[in-house]
Amino acid sequence: METSIAESFKDGTVFVTGSTGFLGKILTEKLLRSCSLKKIALLVRSKKGFDSSQRVAGIYNESMFDRLRVEKPDFMNKIKMIDGDLEQPSLGLSPKDRDWLIENVNFVFHCAATIKFNENLQIATRINIQGTDNILTLATMMKNLKGLVHVSTAYSHCPRNVIKEEFYPTPITAKELKNMSKDEISCPNILNNWPNTYTFTKAIAENLMSSNDNQLPISIFRPSIIGCTKLEPNPGWLDNINGPSGIVTGVIAGFLRTIQLDKNKMADIIPVDYTVNALISVMWDTVNRHRHSNQMNKVPKIYNYVSSVESPLTWGKYIKEMQENYFDIPPLRSIWYMFYISHTNSLVSTILRFWLHTIPAAFVDLLLIISGQSPKMLKTYSKIEIALDLLREFTTRQWSFDNKNTVDLWLSLSKEDQKTFWFSFEDFDWKTYIKIYYLGIRKHILHEDLSNIEKAVTKNRKLFWLHNLCIVFIIYLLLQFLYWMFII
Repeated sequence: METSIAESFKDGTVFVTGSTGFLGKILTEKLLRSCSLKKIALLVRSKKGFDSSQRVAGIYNESMFDRLRVEKPDFMNKIKMIDGDLEQPSLGLSPKDRDWLIENVNFVFHCAATIKFNENLQIATRINIQGTDNILTLATMMKNLKGLVHVSTAYSHCPRNVIKEEFYPTPITAKELKNMSKDEISCPNILNNWPNTYTFTKAIAENLMSSNDNQLPISIFRPSIIGCTKLEPNPGWLDNINGPSGIVTGVIAGFLRTIQLDKNKMADIIPVDYTVNALISVMWDTVNRHRHSNQMNKVPKIYNYVSSVESPLTWGKYIKEMQENYFDIPPLRSIWYMFYISHTNSLVSTILRFWLHTIPAAFVDLLLIISGQSPKMLKTYSKIEIALDLLREFTTRQWSFDNKNTVDLWLSLSKEDQKTFWFSFEDFDWKTYIKIYYLGIRKHILHEDLSNIEKAVTKNRKLFWLHNLCIVFIIYLLLQFLYWMFII
């Protein structure tokens, strides 16, 4: 292709939804740092009396924007805040903002979604499906649109064992779902074989785009489980404890002691900076594909972005590598020595949770009550176990993904573009990345730097002996119980 990725965005205007989210922040930073944009418009909804500018005032002071501040100190001049809401008709835009978007936008990255697995279906429908429809409606009016990329998920059709880069039927359409009554949409069977409202609504949103009646230059990008940055803008950055980040945080802090997880199944994790590079490359491919086509292809192209095809990683290896880093650099904030039991059986889960979570939590709550404080541990464990149950589908199952379109895209990039927008998983170094991931969790989630290692190691050694003392005491009590039951 004759145009480089950076050149294809030169002097262009980009519209991004979901810019305050994990993926959206990295996407915004990378576009501003690596592409000479004219403007980047960010859709942000007002919340609790704060408009879009007030809500994001602190975001661009975060450490992940430090590199951008050095390389492009005037980057804020290129950002335009747009007050809007995916759930509202016409995105809740003011006439002035709507007209500006229609006249100026060239590229649309639709990243916004509710990612809560247990979100109410009505809310998930409004955000993930109706919100996508609202974006499509606006895009059809944009006078200079070159490309629109919709961010879905590799698990949108997780009831299938094999997921190719193609559209699949859903048990219900977006129009049918929209016209359902409150009672109908509350029916427990409506999800069919989908495990949660997130993947279900994402699948329907994909099919909403598949018709592409206006033949827009559209692509669908399906990332798998997004982890911390590997390299850019700095290694190990993350701002949430979703998915595997939350599991590791709970385990190394000594809080989680039992997890439903199959160590032999694939952990399809992808670094967020790789993901953004692939996403930007998909936009470049979308623009070029339609620019060189005599007649636009009505069906949008799909890109599965996964790691398991080129560089498979099992949950067992993921946890093992995290453990090795824990022994070298334990967190100072740990409440107990790291100890956990993984399993895949629901009955075993119930038993282990009772002994390893409920009983210790009840004991701590009792001490809190005695000391005049409010009990909180049982309630905290209850919330965490609900979250773990929602993740079970992805820690105990495995899928076979096809990613031919993504591989072909990588091979079509120039050497210079590959260097700037690297996203290939060939010969990926998981050991190095997992160490980066561990240190990122320690720094950005537990808020600990490397200056406390000596104190942390000393504390961890004490927790080790206390942990083993408790095991000896429990074994002693068990033997005493058996002696009393069967001998006396």
